[in-house]
Amino acid sequence: MLFRKDVEPCCSWCRSGTRISQTEVACLRRGIVSAGGSCGRFKYDPLKREPPVPAPVDPDRFTQEDFSLEP
Repeated sequence: MLFRKDVEPCCSWCRSGTRISQTEVACLRRGIVSAGGSCGRFKYDPLKREPPVPAPVDPDRFTQEDFSLEP
């Protein structure tokens, strides 16, 4: 999912942009822009994309048998 080619353009994930806050990106071409914005020169950089935070694990949901290799 992080390395797919058909990603929606977003300044936060562009090669030309550097995130300076949660809502702003410093673009080499356009200056300070919105993190959710985009332009026609968008080039996807998968290393700038942050994966979603995993859901917390509920320890009460599992039993000792869930972790056993015995049939």
